[in-house]
Amino acid sequence: MDLRDHFETPVPVAVLAEGEFGTTEGKTANGIVTSSEVFDTCVVVDSQRAGRHPTDVLESRDAPEVPIVASVAAALAEAPEIEALVIGVAPAGGSLPESWVDDIEAAIRAGCDVVSGLHVFLTEDKHWTDLAEKHGTRLIDVRKPPGEDALRVGDGSVDDVSTDVVLTLGTDCAVGKRTTTYELYRAARDAGYDAGWVATGQTGIMIGAHQGAVIDRVPADFTAGVVEDMVAAVGETHDVVFVEGQASLTHRAYAGVTLSVLHGSWPDAVVIADEPGRRTRTHFEDFEVAGVETEVRLVEELSDAEVAAVSTWGDSETEASRHDLPVANVYEEGGPRKLLSAVSEALAAPSTTGEATGSGA
Repeated sequence: MDLRDHFETPVPVAVLAEGEFGTTEGKTANGIVTSSEVFDTCVVVDSQRAGRHPTDVLESRDAPEVPIVASVAAALAEAPEIEALVIGVAPAGGSLPESWVDDIEAAIRAGCDVVSGLHVFLTEDKHWTDLAEKHGTRLIDVRKPPGEDALRVGDGSVDDVSTDVVLTLGTDCAVGKRTTTYELYRAARDAGYDAGWVATGQTGIMIGAHQGAVIDRVPADFTAGVVEDMVAAVGETHDVVFVEGQASLTHRAYAGVTLSVLHGSWPDAVVIADEPGRRTRTHFEDFEVAGVETEVRLVEELSDAEVAAVSTWGDSETEASRHDLPVANVYEEGGPRKLLSAVSEALAAPSTTGEATGSGA
């Protein structure tokens, strides 16, 4: 999915982040507000933070100085130019909270499209499809997987992609893979490269990946094939493709999807994202984090890629002393450029067969 196919960008929107703006559970909304190339956030809806501003809630200078209000009705009054409501939180349990129904209905009745990151699909609910048809609006379920006609097993066709492919993997979930991928893409664009990127989660799709699928909604046998197709599509029109990974190769719950993304993208270089202080896995406290070195070894055993660098949440100088790889924090000044430099060196280096790995991002 490329949301640019659905909108003339950037489209003015309200972002629904009820109760979660600025939290980990609101990471999709947070990313949309600060980084989206598709959506121009005019107002945020979160009744618990109404009256504040994103720069304060997110503690980010990159956040826009737009209002946070308590309801969609208030959002429409504050920013009547909005053309869509973006649902930027997917509540635990997967259902649509009853308290959100009035807000979503108000948006549709006002002529706004609805872009949803919910686990439930509005396009499969007669109430929502009838209401949208009545008011001439569209429902877009970002988490909806590709149709059966677009599913296939991986066949190695990604080997025919002539552009450089760079994959971000990690030591756990929620260690910055999507952020690292996006910052590498931006750094490459700023450096003059014709770069594109592939998202494997809903946040990446909503902030403007050139292709994306919520990969954990794809049947396991077809995950690598879906990733291959996305990488090939972006590679046709760009000189380097950055790919967002998921989870980690040592994660007992999610390693299957991680390996499928690795094999489907078959990258030339990999960046490992890591939170150095984390000892046990997010939401799985009985599982220990295996660490950077183990992930590096597995990447290089299970693919032909070279691990080029570590993207850390910690102090880059401190972490550089612990790893035999370049290390950078994308939130530090020059961090994305440092990671890009390491990736470029890895791509330009001769492969084990004595041939260059790619054109060199």
